[in-house]
Amino acid sequence: MNKPVAVLIALLLLAGCGSKPTTSLVTPPPARQTVPQQQEPVRGVWLTTVSRLDWPPVTSINLAADKRKSVQQKALTDKLDKLKSLGINTVYFQVKPDGTALWPSKILPWSDMLTGTIGEDPGYDPLQFMLDEAHKRGIRVHAWFNPYRVSVNTRPSTVAELNGTLSLHPASVFVLHRDWIRTAGNRYVLDPGIPEVRDWITSIVAEVVARYPVDGVQFDDYFYAEAPGSALNDSQTFRQYGQGFAAKADWRRHNTQVLIEQVSRTIKQLKPEVEFGVSPAGVWRNRGQDPAGSETRGAAAYDESYADTRRWVEQGLLDYIAPQIYWPFARDAARYDVLAKWWAEVVKPTRTRLYIGVALYKVGEPSKMEPDWTVSGGVPELKRQLDLNESVPQIHGTILFREDYLNQPQAREAVSYLRSRWGDIGRR
Repeated sequence: MNKPVAVLIALLLLAGCGSKPTTSLVTPPPARQTVPQQQEPVRGVWLTTVSRLDWPPVTSINLAADKRKSVQQKALTDKLDKLKSLGINTVYFQVKPDGTALWPSKILPWSDMLTGTIGEDPGYDPLQFMLDEAHKRGIRVHAWFNPYRVSVNTRPSTVAELNGTLSLHPASVFVLHRDWIRTAGNRYVLDPGIPEVRDWITSIVAEVVARYPVDGVQFDDYFYAEAPGSALNDSQTFRQYGQGFAAKADWRRHNTQVLIEQVSRTIKQLKPEVEFGVSPAGVWRNRGQDPAGSETRGAAAYDESYADTRRWVEQGLLDYIAPQIYWPFARDAARYDVLAKWWAEVVKPTRTRLYIGVALYKVGEPSKMEPDWTVSGGVPELKRQLDLNESVPQIHGTILFREDYLNQPQAREAVSYLRSRWGDIGRR
């Protein structure tokens, strides 16, 4: 038996003894820190704009400019009124769904989600409008960014529209920096291995933080986003920038690490009070891959997205982390309680707050693999998850994915339950 294998087996055996906290094969244990006084628990929701999934209304796009603006604004205030009635106190508003912006940016063109055309001014500032209306209702707003996505497909019509922005100020990154663009997951994305790309993303976050009274900034889990038949081809980038890394996977994780460090540092330099968080896939690593991993068998952020999310917590780079634990208690491969408690242990010695992302989109939806979501309208499963979140001291809130499912018939019982559970808190 060679030495590395013997060491790995010894570590796994030690991990099973339970006498000491498990040590990761890839990240060192953190230094113990004093946890700051906690604000009220987060009762949050993600409000998605990509593909107009939650907002703005699809039907508003073909209206005349003035009418479109009023319809979109009313739709948003109606949503905020409902969220307030449910006791929601934080909205994660997707301001950069792809390579476009929902504010008048000097770096990105206007989002076509608002008008149907990239670069067309919608006649108002959606981010400022959201901030004004949410804050008026006592709801906090975190600006939610998808860092690397440029488009949601690679259709010829999409290419033509992106190319058509060349005369705009600003034009799309697709035409300004074609050498940064790759195809992955059947989408156009930026190559995270190019230092200028990371600087560019950091500058976009800085623009929002400097100009707007946002309560926080959040990145979702799309760092390296690939699909089995559509991998990101960064071999040339690795040859150019990967010196000193034996494996491309380690280099990719380094690139993601550098982005998080840059953004975290930039936010704190601009406005220390603005929170920075990430919402990664629920599994960091499985115990079968790493003795410090969770007792799960799911796709792991460390190996799939090249994001060492545990390390970011331990290094104090994040004010909060919101893992997407989108499985029920009965899902053996990735049990809700196993993952929630695992993350609670990760944040325990750190200053990073833990919020749990909950799968509102599954509530009431029939599923052979996860039938509990349909039992009594999904209320017992939802109650069980919220009860756990409130019983574990290290869990400081819950975020629902995503807003429009609050309006769907299959979630009606669950929404009534949320109103009864959170609504009174929200009115205090």
